[in-house]
Amino acid sequence: MRNIQSILSEHIYPVLPPGIVQLIMSLPPSVLTKITEIRLRANQPLLLVLDLHDIMVAESGHVSGESQAYRCSRDDLIKTFQLICKNSVYAFEQELRLGYLTINGGHRVGLAGQVTTFDGTIKALKNISSLNIRLAREVPGCADNIIPFVVAGGRRILNTLIISPPRCGKTTILRDLLRQLSTGKPALSIPGVQVGLVDERSEIAACQNGIPSVDLGPRVDVLDACPKASGLLMLIRSMAPDVVATDELGRAEDADAVREAVHAGVSVIATAHSRTVKELGQRPHISELVKQKFFERYVILSGRLGPGTVEEIYDSIQDKVIYSCRNEVKICG
Repeated sequence: MRNIQSILSEHIYPVLPPGIVQLIMSLPPSVLTKITEIRLRANQPLLLVLDLHDIMVAESGHVSGESQAYRCSRDDLIKTFQLICKNSVYAFEQELRLGYLTINGGHRVGLAGQVTTFDGTIKALKNISSLNIRLAREVPGCADNIIPFVVAGGRRILNTLIISPPRCGKTTILRDLLRQLSTGKPALSIPGVQVGLVDERSEIAACQNGIPSVDLGPRVDVLDACPKASGLLMLIRSMAPDVVATDELGRAEDADAVREAVHAGVSVIATAHSRTVKELGQRPHISELVKQKFFERYVILSGRLGPGTVEEIYDSIQDKVIYSCRNEVKICG
């Protein structure tokens, strides 16, 4: 597992202007190890989001208030954007229309700026005014408290949906859960199973040239940068997985693919944005999966004690909470 400083050195600093790199490098390790996001906004302070709060950085390289903070120039954003795109914006047009890019290491960069539309469809994003670099991190063991609740009878993987608002550790938890299912848990009499992963945004496996750069165990097959719906069915046909997994369900075709996978006898583990199962039931497309109980387990996360706080695990078949965070111990982040 890479520590945060090596992640910054290998993946993040190469896409930032040298002046901003120097500011971040001047911070003490106790701050660097807690960075989860780096936010650049034109003419606004450089903002570093830590586990539970954010900070601003002065030009002297110290944590500061807003009045002394280094303010990102438009040139800073242009330079960062060019470094991320490797001076080839055309090659990233599709991702830009979705409002994000993924860089080496599986780190997602969110973008905001001027949108161009045609017939109500987003055609381009230009004049970038905000960048949010979200650091992807491996946290081995962060799914330890979850895995006993998603495996039945020693081998059958229960259809499981991990839900939370953004920035609460869904992807990190999913990554470690897949690693543990792939490797197996002898202490719990859980053998390793074949896992098929559709990594549409290249965040979970952080593939480089199609090969995962994070530890997913010995039994995971990855379709990188592939649309979820078509990828799930492709893996079922081609790789005969015991379980398929993907991140951030939301579209009608995603829900259809989940139905087909379950009807084909393959377990599904996925994530979605929502604070509660009740709220999830109000979302278009996903609501039908909730009502028809396609998912047997719901893992509800929050950021209350830091990213990856497991608030509850809900059994939809028995219609009851089977785990609740009573001792206020976070397990991820």
